Amino acid sequence: MELSVVVPTLNGRDRLAGTLEALATVVPEAEIVVVNGPSADGTTGMVRDRDDVDVLVEIADRSVTTARNAGIGHTTGDVVALVDHGLAVDESWADAVRTGLSNGDVVTGPTHRPRRAGAATETVEKRTVAGRDVTHFNSGNVAFDRAVLDALDGYDEYLPIGGSRDLAHRLADSEFRVEWAQTMAVERTYGADGGQLQRDWAWKYRSLAYRLSKNYGTRPTVLGRLVGHAGSDALDSLRDVVRRKTGPSEWLSTGRDVLSGAAVGLKDGLSARACDRSIARNPHGASTRSDRAVSVYDWR
Repeated sequence: MELSVVVPTLNGRDRLAGTLEALATVVPEAEIVVVNGPSADGTTGMVRDRDDVDVLVEIADRSVTTARNAGIGHTTGDVVALVDHGLAVDESWADAVRTGLSNGDVVTGPTHRPRRAGAATETVEKRTVAGRDVTHFNSGNVAFDRAVLDALDGYDEYLPIGGSRDLAHRLADSEFRVEWAQTMAVERTYGADGGQLQRDWAWKYRSLAYRLSKNYGTRPTVLGRLVGHAGSDALDSLRDVVRRKTGPSEWLSTGRDVLSGAAVGLKDGLSARACDRSIARNPHGASTRSDRAVSVYDWR
């Protein structure tokens, strides 16, 4: 197995350093490709000073989806793994990747999150959508046989969020199998910066509507899932109004964002479905552009 590991990063110099140190310890033979968004924290200099990174790709786009495709395009291994910055791979990670890919085409595992009362660990998430069994993978801890990424043309760059979930739906409609390996674990060693981020409701529903309509068309399941998600979020937001955490005007504004985002996502998803009827179902995939990289430092 010739392993390449892609690590996307954006303004995460210290977290990235921890991730690279863990990879150098656990998989010293792996090809490491760092994709740096337009960071302003000295990430470029830190990476260039290291001797455990094979390729540094600088991009101008802040989208992690674009970063993933850019990194994949500069790998040479027959197995390509994606590990988020701020995650440290466990000692059993490499063996789990090898064993998982002997049984399937994609392997993923949990993230251990430190808590006061002990570590919280993710479990496998599966859904059945329109008769299709979908296994969602951990977006920050996953390894692919290269044939999978070639066949499905990587990630859909229309989506700045939800790209991994879209890929999971496309995998479920293909011959490729996703394996869950509990021992393919990573540990989150750094908390989120800056506290809790403000949710972008318009893009959340635009992404959801896009990937559902692109992959399933106008089936009742699509509309049912959209309505179900919107209803659940509306009730949660209404509870915040009752508790006086937010005001009625903010609740109405959120509703408008949800409706407008879903409408645009449905339209664009159906357009994408019509544009690419192949197994890839990816009109905005890795092969559609070659201008992602602003500069590339290749030390191989």
